[in-house]
Amino acid sequence: MKTHAIIPIFIPHRGCPNDCVFCNQRRITSKLVSPTEAEVRNTIDDWLTTLDDVPNVHVAFYGGSFTAIPIEEQVKYLKIAYEYKTKGLVSEIHLSTRPDCINDEILENLKNYSVDLIELGCQSFDDDVLAASKRGHSTKDIYKACSLIKSTGFKLGIQLMVGLPKSTRESDILSAHKTVEIMPDVARIYPTIVIEDTELLDMVKLGEYKPLTLDEAAWRSKEMLKVLNASGVNVIRIGLKASDLISGDGKFTGTTFHPAFRQLVEGSLARESIEEQLLHLFGNQLRHQASDNQKLRVIASANPASFSNLIGHKAENRKYFVDKYPHIQFIFRVDNSLAAGEYFVEIEKL
Repeated sequence: MKTHAIIPIFIPHRGCPNDCVFCNQRRITSKLVSPTEAEVRNTIDDWLTTLDDVPNVHVAFYGGSFTAIPIEEQVKYLKIAYEYKTKGLVSEIHLSTRPDCINDEILENLKNYSVDLIELGCQSFDDDVLAASKRGHSTKDIYKACSLIKSTGFKLGIQLMVGLPKSTRESDILSAHKTVEIMPDVARIYPTIVIEDTELLDMVKLGEYKPLTLDEAAWRSKEMLKVLNASGVNVIRIGLKASDLISGDGKFTGTTFHPAFRQLVEGSLARESIEEQLLHLFGNQLRHQASDNQKLRVIASANPASFSNLIGHKAENRKYFVDKYPHIQFIFRVDNSLAAGEYFVEIEKL
């Protein structure tokens, strides 16, 4: 049974004070119209008709910079969400914004309308990367905003981007470590996508920026996910949906968009876990079995929620192990006793 659902309300960046290289909303702002109060109500009502059995329903204002729009407009939208919350029809109110669009006055207003979670588009904890991406804020702004949000009693979310201009493997993974030091309630990991009508696309055409390959973006995201998972940070999203890519004509380019990006990342993590267990626990048998002409059977198990990651996107993990270890019979099983994201290997001689 589904335990929670999010009703998304998209608010364009009309109030955003900056023009990041990867964002195209300034260039296509005339094509983006903010929703009316009636449209917001209709969206919430339409979603609620499909969520009768869901105990926790959240309204979320997305678009990147909610607190950068005029305060009167913020209030207009917040009043609607607050009304549904006070009636018990929704349980939480979320929004996303920029680190440099947070201050005491803004937080006091959000508190007045019972906002629960504030997600910050931090993107990176490397000042050179932030500058090259024209974010318009520094890591100092990130730390200040995070501290204010947590001290005021809001839940905190941190959004990170992989593969921004001037980023490296080290800087992206460091951003995950810096996130752990702050210990947000939730986090998201997004690969940088090159979309139409952006300065980033101009940079690609001029040879000033080279997008990551899909494999590299997945590898960096996997390493960041390992850091966050190890510290108990709840990673609620990895990758973007096509509908998240706001562009005038829906076009994007580059190599890092994949509709099942999270499964690529978590499948890679599962494959790594299984192989590490094979090599560390049963290395001698794996090394000597060929000369011994002794067939081995490996049983790899996962929680039902993680079984698709065990098999891999389009069964790529199954194929990987069968191709790499043709002398081993692999069996993949569901084990309800395992936690989500936990993988277990048993091995036996045939």
